[in-house]
Amino acid sequence: MSRVKRGNKRRIKRKRYLKITKGFFGFKKNLYRYAREAADRALVFAYRDRRRKKRDFRKLWIQRINAAARLNQSTYSSFMNGLKKAGIILDRKVLADIAVRDPQGFSQLVQKAKQASA
Repeated sequence: MSRVKRGNKRRIKRKRYLKITKGFFGFKKNLYRYAREAADRALVFAYRDRRRKKRDFRKLWIQRINAAARLNQSTYSSFMNGLKKAGIILDRKVLADIAVRDPQGFSQLVQKAKQASA
């Protein structure tokens, strides 16, 4: 069987992994075997957490809206139902921002939602 000499291919492949792991701690930044393991693991986490981030922010926005709604004697579900019936179309990101930055404006939204659901 003939001998395979990879030449540039091996170096290019290894340099790619070492470039990904630049800044990692210990051997994971400069030894290929450990760098490859660390890079593969990091890429899995990055892929997963790009999707998790969307879930986490939605949870945060719902918690903020619920807290502000309860300060105005309402609940999250009744508030959102009232907004839908009133025809007020605001997403949770904007509602959470209003709840944090403009409590008076949010209380007006709660009143409109209560009127629409009653």
